[in-house]
Amino acid sequence: MTVLALIALLAAALLTGGMVFFAALVAPLVFRVLPAEAGGQFIRALFPRYYLWVVGCAAAAAVALLPLSRVDAGIMAAVAGLGVWLRQALMPRINALSDRAKAGDAAAAKGFDRAHRLSVIANLLQMIAAAVVLAGFVI
Repeated sequence: MTVLALIALLAAALLTGGMVFFAALVAPLVFRVLPAEAGGQFIRALFPRYYLWVVGCAAAAAVALLPLSRVDAGIMAAVAGLGVWLRQALMPRINALSDRAKAGDAAAAKGFDRAHRLSVIANLLQMIAAAVVLAGFVI
């Protein structure tokens, strides 16, 4: 296995493992252990760092994969690009809608639900894409 393949494998494994760990363990545990307000503040502070992890790992995998598999490199580049959009555009919108909903704005509450659902679906698609690329190393 070449050095580029090893870098891509490591980046894809760190990306997939980190995303699964966050979704399956960290997020549910935070809301089970911390009061709702504190849990929300913690998650709000954690998400920008989480998305930096996603973008960094996916971008590293994309660069390493470029000479090896343009399809896999494109998938990882798409994961990174979606991560940038989630972090820079959707997350601030979700936070603003959440704040307005907590202040009693019913329309903001509906908007928050839609935006949050979109972020969950996008994150799930990123996980699946990363897992598919990772599986390519095994198959």
